[in-house]
Formats: sequence, structure tokens, C-alpha cells
Amino acid sequence: MAGYSATPLAKKLSLKSGQRVFWRGMPAAVATEILSAGLSLVRLVEPGPPIDAAHVFVTRRADLAAAIAELRTCLAPAGFLWVSWRKRASGLPTDITEDEVRHAALPTGLVDIKVCAIDETRSG
Repeated sequence: MAGYSATPLAKKLSLKSGQRVFWRGMPAAVATEILSAGLSLVRLVEPGPPIDAAHVFVTRRADLAAAIAELRTCLAPAGFLWVSWRKRASGLPTDITEDEVRHAALPTGLVDIKVCAIDETRSG
């Protein structure tokens, strides 16, 4: 169980069986937790349309902008992109905040749906 909720991480992330998913920089423990939900996900090694659910883990603004630019055009019409960043309280280096994600994503037509705890050190 991730973060402060009893809700399984795969459910928090709106993942469903049959979805084509692309993950970049996802920590192994996070992937293991998602896969433990028993969903039948089609995991893409490289991004390519149509992606139903993309999830990237970033620590720098430049990586955030590049990921959004690359993945925005690969998303299926109802597809979504999760961006995860290190929480300030983690004490780990990053220049990404929730506001930075919105600032980079909203002008591209992506919509802010929600924020959740991914693990002890990351939000998404």
C-alpha cells in the first residue's frame, strides 16, 4: 500500500486490465506494487501510440518538459500521463514541484486530474 491510503496504487493510478502502459524511471518497488494488483497490462518498452497510461518519474524540469513533449503525442484519445516527482520532505535533490508539473503540462492540453502519494518519497 502506497503513501497514506489503503487504496492500492494501481487503483489510485486508474490502471485497468488491457491498457497499453509505458513507464520511464519507475522504481522497481513501485512497479512491483502495481503488478501485484494482478492486472493484465500491456507494457511497452518504448513509447508509441496509442498509450493508454504513461507514467514518468522525473527530478529535473528539463526532463519533465522533454517527457511531456515526447509522450503527449503518443497518448490514446482517452489516455493519460502520470508525472511523479520527489516530495520536498524526502530530502532528495529535485527542482520539480506539483506547480512545476502543472506549469509544464497544462499548456499542452493535458488536464490536471489528481495528485496522490506514490511511495514514501514520491508524489504523482
